[in-house]
Amino acid sequence: MKVKPADRTSSVHEYYFSQKLRQIDQMRKSAADVINLGIGSPDQPPSENTIRRLSEEAAKPSSHGYQSYTGIPALRKAFSEWYKKYFHVELDPESEILPLMGSKEGIMHISMAFVNPGDEVLIPNPGYPTYSSVTNLVGGKIRYYDLDEKNGWLPDIPALEKSDLSKVKIMWINYPHMPTGTLGSIKLFEQLVAFASKHGFLLCNDNPYSFVLNKEYISLLSVDGAKECALELNSLSKSHNMAGWRIGMVAGHQEYIKSILKVKSNMDSGMFRAMQEAAAEALSNPPSWYDQVNSVYIERRKIVEEIMDMLKCSYNKKQVGLFVWGKLPDEIVSCEAFVEDVLTKAYVFLTPGFIFGPKGDRYIRISLCADEKTLVEAKKRIVKYLEMNVL
Repeated sequence: MKVKPADRTSSVHEYYFSQKLRQIDQMRKSAADVINLGIGSPDQPPSENTIRRLSEEAAKPSSHGYQSYTGIPALRKAFSEWYKKYFHVELDPESEILPLMGSKEGIMHISMAFVNPGDEVLIPNPGYPTYSSVTNLVGGKIRYYDLDEKNGWLPDIPALEKSDLSKVKIMWINYPHMPTGTLGSIKLFEQLVAFASKHGFLLCNDNPYSFVLNKEYISLLSVDGAKECALELNSLSKSHNMAGWRIGMVAGHQEYIKSILKVKSNMDSGMFRAMQEAAAEALSNPPSWYDQVNSVYIERRKIVEEIMDMLKCSYNKKQVGLFVWGKLPDEIVSCEAFVEDVLTKAYVFLTPGFIFGPKGDRYIRISLCADEKTLVEAKKRIVKYLEMNVL
């Protein structure tokens, strides 16, 4: 006899990339040399001083015990100084910052802390799929709000104002936006803070892409009154090439942080101290370090844009972040079928936009997390694919 899983598991499916990675792994076992341009996992290393600090701290006998649920003071202080230097936001390291094991963890903790069964959650379409899956897991009701290319991939606040917002508990935003690479602005954030304040819900900005091909560092928390109605997540995964380290943070009003800590403290026993010390070191990297990382992405992006041009995709050259987001030509009926065809025939994996919601169905996304040699090889394979499959 098999034990029946909890009903909540029927509301979510295995993460798309988990499935595709398994498929790619099987193809590679069958001797197919697949190039994966789907996932935004930085392939450049963290700064040398970060790695050195990790080694030094890990060698200390005192580093290996349980740590505080709120993170070590040095890490909270480093996050605070980082936000002040780049985002011009004052955060109290004692009460307004909570380190996380990656910002993805924070999406779950925030949802568990604030969403009751039946509460509505506003989620962008297209947007990061985890917002939806976590909302389902905690029993919330998903309400998608459309982002449209014609509107610059920005929320249509007047349209939302015309709807019943009385049951909305959280609104998720994500600027710089993934998958479209759209930048936010202070004007947009001011409008959203006013919108959230008026209707009494929590506004949450997921902000891990600020440092990738971008120098317009903007935080939602820089807006007057934002701390009363907003939270911001950030992460070292993309900005510091530390995706596998799982180090992030949530910032906001101390009362909101206390509520999140109630959940978090029942789900983990603190982060390895050596990693926290090294993360604090990473946050002290000079601006020149970010410039060097981005100089590599700039060269890679040129090749990716050439691939987009070959595929007759339209795209905004001002987009930022780890990807290039492009609209497929009209003759391609299904982005999912097209991506699968390229994978099985050219052995190149691109991300289909449908996984981010129906508004992404005509698009593909290509990652910059592959070196130039790999991108050139992917381009060659796609050229051969196109010669056999004229668009």
